[in-house]
Amino acid sequence: MAWLGAVQAQEFGPSKWGLGLRLPETTTDSSIDKAFDAGRILRTHVMRPTWHFVAAPDIRWMLELTAPRVHRTISQYCRNLGLDGAVCTRAASIFERALDGQALTRPELRTHLERARITATGISLAMLTIFAELEGVICSGPRRGKNQTYAQLSARAPHAKRLSRDEALAELTARFFRSHGPATMRDFVWWSGLTMADTKRGLEMNRATSRIVDGLTYWTVGKESRPAKEGANAHLLPIYDEYLVSYRDRVAVPHGPTTVKSGARESVIFQHALVIAGQVAGTWRLTKTAGRTAIDVCALRTLTRPEQGQVRHAAERYGRFTGTPVSVSIAS
Repeated sequence: MAWLGAVQAQEFGPSKWGLGLRLPETTTDSSIDKAFDAGRILRTHVMRPTWHFVAAPDIRWMLELTAPRVHRTISQYCRNLGLDGAVCTRAASIFERALDGQALTRPELRTHLERARITATGISLAMLTIFAELEGVICSGPRRGKNQTYAQLSARAPHAKRLSRDEALAELTARFFRSHGPATMRDFVWWSGLTMADTKRGLEMNRATSRIVDGLTYWTVGKESRPAKEGANAHLLPIYDEYLVSYRDRVAVPHGPTTVKSGARESVIFQHALVIAGQVAGTWRLTKTAGRTAIDVCALRTLTRPEQGQVRHAAERYGRFTGTPVSVSIAS
């Protein structure tokens, strides 16, 4: 995860699978849960804004770099909800005191606000927690059953690094273009929420290299990744996976020609995606029953027999990750 910089984690369960796909095949859903509960993986609003998984040592410098831009994004929402700066700052202080030595759910935090005569529910409460996250006051705590909690960031990441702004900008730029590149400057602006001027500065500090393809300039930091081998394994990517959602210039997102003709070019990004040999080849969905998971694949073209075998292999890997038997069906 640290290699990627941050991983979008809007959907908690699928996002864990996104991490699992990039870790050794022995990684399981429960092992990621343990890392999350122990605070090695944190979940907070750090970019765009949306939920992201962040490695604990990185959360301070990353927030200090990106939070001012995210604050600008949410400020209009807060004003529309009647949440001025004084209310947001007071709420963050209430959260910090309430979380001293414990982790609390969002409804429990709401109770502490009510005691201080601050009424906030639904989106208003969400905006106040996001404000506190951006201020470096709170972040994700250990789960309580199926419920997510908040905890003091200082308690969850006591050894988080602090970097100067230039150091942080250079580091985040390097991580994105090493793990997501070749990519355009617009891609990094979209992914990070930073400005085009920041992007140019970050690329300069990293001595990035570029090449032009079909009129677009793509940048790389470090060694450029090798193209996928023909016939590479199929992958069952979760919704909002970094492979698809991290790019503003959609022409670079690897959709096959059949995808474009079907009109699913955009919508497939917001579903679980089947990727074969680097190209989006369909979507998939889960149906969970007691002790078993069914995976239904909807291919955007007719899959060859070897490709169908690769899809079944990918489904078996998901079964090993979750620790449940998996059945798979494939329809075109």
